[in-house]
Amino acid sequence: MARRRPTPLRTSQEDIDASQRAPNTPQTQSSAFRLAFADDDFLTSEDIRGVRFQLEYLKPEFRLREAGINSTVVLFGGARIPEPGKPAWAAKNQTQKTNLEAASRYYDVARDFARLASETSRSLDFKEFVVVTGGGPGVMEAGNRGAADVGAPSIGLNIVLPHEQAPNLFVTPEFSFNFHYFATRKIHFLLRAKAVAVFPGGFGTLDEFFEALTLIQTGRMARVPLLLFGASFWSKVINFEALAEAGTISPNDLELFNVVDTAQEGWDVVQKFYDLPTPVAAL
Repeated sequence: MARRRPTPLRTSQEDIDASQRAPNTPQTQSSAFRLAFADDDFLTSEDIRGVRFQLEYLKPEFRLREAGINSTVVLFGGARIPEPGKPAWAAKNQTQKTNLEAASRYYDVARDFARLASETSRSLDFKEFVVVTGGGPGVMEAGNRGAADVGAPSIGLNIVLPHEQAPNLFVTPEFSFNFHYFATRKIHFLLRAKAVAVFPGGFGTLDEFFEALTLIQTGRMARVPLLLFGASFWSKVINFEALAEAGTISPNDLELFNVVDTAQEGWDVVQKFYDLPTPVAAL
């Protein structure tokens, strides 16, 4: 975090240390005696939920702002998609195993797309177009790995789930965040987004895609390149044309996103949208 400014006043940490050295008495052992900001029971109580929302927003914001990161390229996609050549660990039957292992090609596409974004980010001193993922396995790992391939930093926005989840090993450690609230995590996904790339995935991926799409459609978010990778997957999963025919969306809403298949095809959309130079591969 940012270095503290010199001050003649005692710091919070100094007072935490001092209070812990207080004599052991019924009064000092009471939860009432704990400093409010050092009292876990108080900070995790229902009444302090609003403060926790604020803290979860501020911690990543301060760190990213301190690093000078102004914009990001967001990658969403299935945690269950394996790296090519690796087993489909999440498959529950043979059909899923076959399909997930076939979908491993998207791991490479995501990795290549993140590499292209990171090569552009390099030319901008890693202040713009920094890769951000959900920090987990599958497509998320591929995104962070693509950045690492060219020595670029990347961000991971993990969230605590009932089943164990650890950040993938390619997230830049100082940008490896962990969230309790989906809401604050969603804010950080889109707060700096200059492009959103969506790869095949499940409920979580669909949720993030439709949220970004709705924000753009309603004008609550400026239009940015919104890329759907995998024409064959998306054409089976969502019938966008049926929505337009039903009149529940405008025919023009189908122009709010681009369906692409390759990393280069996707990055070309971003490059054209922002009139970016062709990225130069790291030597």
